[in-house]
Amino acid sequence: MLKGKIVQVMGPVVDVEFADNNLPYIKDALEVDNNGKRCVMEVAQHIGSNTVRC
Repeated sequence: MLKGKIVQVMGPVVDVEFADNNLPYIKDALEVDNNGKRCVMEVAQHIGSNTVRC
């Protein structure tokens, strides 16, 4: 399982950064635990070599 870090939120758009150029595929689901509430996002775009946009 890959672990990333949310680096930017612009309304409904979220950018997530990953280490080591190891990105999830387009249309993969990302899960976020927000104080016990599960949020699922879909990867829509690769931004550079280490960031995805959902």
